[in-house]
Amino acid sequence: MTDQVQDFLRRMAMVERDLTNPVVEPRDAATLILIDRSGPAPKVLLGRRHQDSKFMPGKFVFPGGRTEPLDRAMPAASELHPDAQAKLLVRVKDASPDFARGFPLAAVRETAEETGLLLGAKRDAPPATPGGLWEEFAKARVHPDLGQMYFVVRAVTPPGRQRRFDTRFFTTDASSIAHRIEDVVGPQSELVELIWVPLDQAKSYDMPIVTGVVLDELANRVAAGMAHDLPVPFYYMENGKFFRELL
Repeated sequence: MTDQVQDFLRRMAMVERDLTNPVVEPRDAATLILIDRSGPAPKVLLGRRHQDSKFMPGKFVFPGGRTEPLDRAMPAASELHPDAQAKLLVRVKDASPDFARGFPLAAVRETAEETGLLLGAKRDAPPATPGGLWEEFAKARVHPDLGQMYFVVRAVTPPGRQRRFDTRFFTTDASSIAHRIEDVVGPQSELVELIWVPLDQAKSYDMPIVTGVVLDELANRVAAGMAHDLPVPFYYMENGKFFRELL
């Protein structure tokens, strides 16, 4: 176990939890880390949440949110790598390919909603979308490209929180940005600014504990070559103890 992981487990054990909500079930969620490796040092995209947000106000985060039923129905230019799909189906009740692909698609949709960045492959013909925000992908003729999405971390919010999420973190290269919707980020938006930050400096920003840990895991993943078959750390709490399991 690395020093970073031990430090995370120690810090999480010290976080004060409101145990008046011990039975809140975590909701499935997905988060996307855009990484730019075109320069001498990799950079990641961080967004700063609005100071008036009820959830993590003012914190620097990656775009993400809850999965939605429409996400599973969205077609893609390519499907998940088999290794990524297999890891997404470990320790889940609804172990189906549609369930697995819903997570990276949710991450792509949430990124579009919060940043205006549409990720995927641009084609002559639009994708046949299931509706909702996915219509913006049809207008821009952008097809999500799941084969370029890497599953890097899974983390479940500890019991005792009013909001709990079972979050799958993905990463993809900044070259996947195929279109930009203007004026999504601003003073009155969920994210008030976006910044590209060197990966080795990103933890100096004000962010949730788990975000810093995911950055450590991402750095390890980049150093190891960013292959689909690399193990995926899974963080969760059970019987009052925190665990890091490899999927």
